[in-house]
Amino acid sequence: MLTRKCLEVLLKFQYPTGILTRSPLVLRDVDLFVEFEDIEVGVSITTDNDDIRKIFEPKAPSIKSRIKTLEGLKQKNIKTFAFIGPILPMDAVNLSREIDGLVDYVLVDRMNYIWKTEKIYRMNSLGFAMRDEYFTAVSEEILKEFSSKGIEVEILF
Repeated sequence: MLTRKCLEVLLKFQYPTGILTRSPLVLRDVDLFVEFEDIEVGVSITTDNDDIRKIFEPKAPSIKSRIKTLEGLKQKNIKTFAFIGPILPMDAVNLSREIDGLVDYVLVDRMNYIWKTEKIYRMNSLGFAMRDEYFTAVSEEILKEFSSKGIEVEILF
């Protein structure tokens, strides 16, 4: 309930607030979010493939639950964004379509600590997905999917 207590203080002063999470638990504070004049809530989604998620983020919520979280926030007219990062192996077009209509903008970032994760990539025959060319190709696909709909995409690398 620490986050909720912080939100209550921020709300008291209508302080502009941004939240980034992987957790659907953020929905329990939606009653406070709707009272803010300036708030946005983002959800980190690293891939569209839950098998890949289990390799890199074994204790994190499923991809489906993260998308449902965006859906729940959007139903309450909360400004939302997706943080697609770090880019893990994915079908970028599929992920873009899964979150289409649920986000006001998208941020995209590469895996920045390859030296820490290289062993995981190699053990799972995913070496292709740790190259700069892969990160660029995925981000360009995401940019194409959303910019055609007028949704801003910011590539952070």
